[in-house]
Formats: sequence, structure tokens, C-alpha cells
Amino acid sequence: MGYSLVCLKKKKMEPANKKESFTDIINGDTPVLVDFHAEWCGPCKMMKPVLEKLHQQMGDKIRIIKIDIDKSPAAANAFQVQSVPTLILFQRGKPLWRQSGVLQAPQLENIIKQKSILQLCLKKKLAVVM
Repeated sequence: MGYSLVCLKKKKMEPANKKESFTDIINGDTPVLVDFHAEWCGPCKMMKPVLEKLHQQMGDKIRIIKIDIDKSPAAANAFQVQSVPTLILFQRGKPLWRQSGVLQAPQLENIIKQKSILQLCLKKKLAVVM
């Protein structure tokens, strides 16, 4: 899929490596948080510092990708994004969690840790105790 990707790297937004496709990225072992956003969206602008803080806290344990729904409407349609910001967490190609609206970095970090650990346990067929 030819989406316009922006990843968080070195504490700032940069275009994603063009050699990796969106499918390649979300199919990896590292959890991927996709932020569907729009330039005109006020709450979306509030998410930028939140995602930067999350990236600082989690480092290489998470990949964060921003997709502008106006520049990549096919992506928004493919994932049935009807409002922005919409966040979807992927790991090994599977959506593990999704939510629309603004969240804070500690909330996102807890969700990512909980959902990605659950996915790992399910893959390895380990018992899940909550």
C-alpha cells in the first residue's frame, strides 16, 4: 500500500524509510502504533508532543507512524477510520487495539505493554494471567 508515512526518529518527525512498506512495518515483531491524523485537526496537533514523549519513554520497543488521512485516503478507508485522531496498535500484522481521541503518553505506554505482551503470550501459547 502506498501511504505517506512519518515515523518518530531521534525525537523528531521524519519521513519513514521508503524501502519499508506499511505492510512490512506492521508485520514486524515490534509493536507499531499508527496515528491517523489530519493537518486541520486540533486534537491531532495535541497528539504530536504525546507521541514524541511516548517515543522517548519507550525507545526501540515501539514504532510510531503517522498517516495523514487527507494525503492517504486509501489508508483511512482500508482501516475504516472515520474520525481523527485514531490510533491503532499493530503487531505481527494484527490490530491489537484501536481508539479515537487524545490519550496521554502514560496511558498509551500501559496499553502498548499490556497488548503486546498478550500477543506474545498467545503466539507462544503461554498462559495469560491478569
